[in-house]
Amino acid sequence: MVQPTEIRPQDVTSVDNEGIWPVRRSRVIDWLINETSNERYIDNIIVALCDKLVEAGVALDRCSVHFRTHHPQWHGARVLWRLGMTEAKITTFAYGVENSPQFVNSPINAVFQGAAEVRTELEELDEFDDYYAEFKQQGYTEYVAWPMHHTFGRRHVATFVTKRVGGFRESDIIALKDVLPALTLVTEIRTKNILARTMLETYVGPHASEQVLAGAITRGSGSTVSAAIMICDLRGFTHISDMWPRDDVIELLNAYFDAISEPIERHGGEILKFMGDGLLAIFPLDKDQACLDLLQAIREGREAINALNDANRDGARPHLDYGVGVHIGDVMYGNIGSRKRLDFTVIGPAVNIASRLETLTKQVKRPVLLSRAFVDMAGCEDIDRLGSFLLTGLDEPVEVFALR
Repeated sequence: MVQPTEIRPQDVTSVDNEGIWPVRRSRVIDWLINETSNERYIDNIIVALCDKLVEAGVALDRCSVHFRTHHPQWHGARVLWRLGMTEAKITTFAYGVENSPQFVNSPINAVFQGAAEVRTELEELDEFDDYYAEFKQQGYTEYVAWPMHHTFGRRHVATFVTKRVGGFRESDIIALKDVLPALTLVTEIRTKNILARTMLETYVGPHASEQVLAGAITRGSGSTVSAAIMICDLRGFTHISDMWPRDDVIELLNAYFDAISEPIERHGGEILKFMGDGLLAIFPLDKDQACLDLLQAIREGREAINALNDANRDGARPHLDYGVGVHIGDVMYGNIGSRKRLDFTVIGPAVNIASRLETLTKQVKRPVLLSRAFVDMAGCEDIDRLGSFLLTGLDEPVEVFALR
């Protein structure tokens, strides 16, 4: 076994002494750089870091880190620690918060806009604005905010606040500034991981994203999954697209997908893809209630579409109709595509039958059609038997039921 080489002070060249960081070496920085690689979550790192700073004698009573995110719902997130907290508080902020007066006039925005430092002695404020009022009322004496510079110009913010009489000591400021570059590196790694996960969950769904992140990235990789499958399609979308302005069509389509999708996700289904004006979702059968969950999602989606149509009765938006085909069976779940462009999806005869049932809704004028195989497993009661139909591409007829 090769023994590590011991570095003696006399062996260090003059070049090694020309750097400017850190101003003071500390065990906190050593820990942050060398001992956090196994910690996945930023909030846990921030709590441990703040505890270690306090143990090292830094007069720190509150810390927050503010990230601007790439997320379809959230503009940003804040991780907050206060002295005595064993877990950080994570708060997300929706799009539009960046235009609120409270944010626009905040030191956080000042740093986002380019300030290198915002340092405020709260004890010295006779008149203070709304942002600092709560801090002063809680006994804090000094507030400082600095930028954290990530790659590609991404700028985030770290704040530190103390209750020490007289504010931070100069040694406290040096210690906090020394920690900041290391904290910046550590948080960037985690935010990149979060970004990758968020992007994958946004575009392929949570289960598929987990598989991709776990290494299922080669063409043909995947597994066989037993699932209840539903395919939903909006009726008359071509006519709507031709007759309505583009922005109205997009808004309408998003409202339709919200109505259909939210119940699916709420009841444990996974939307694998949106296909123009349609979607493909599965409910894996490893959950005993999968079929009942799918039916409940359809019912709630139907109620949401009805509410949307009621709101559009004044003619401001067109009436929406849709068709749903439901079947059950084993499907291949994995990567399909060309050598360089893959799609994580499901294929198989069960998917084809669900698709043919959705198409059949146009002919029989019933919006939700179920196969005999699904009905038998789900134990459906509120259904009507429509008969057996020879679906396109199948050799044998399929017994079809309509959900009331």
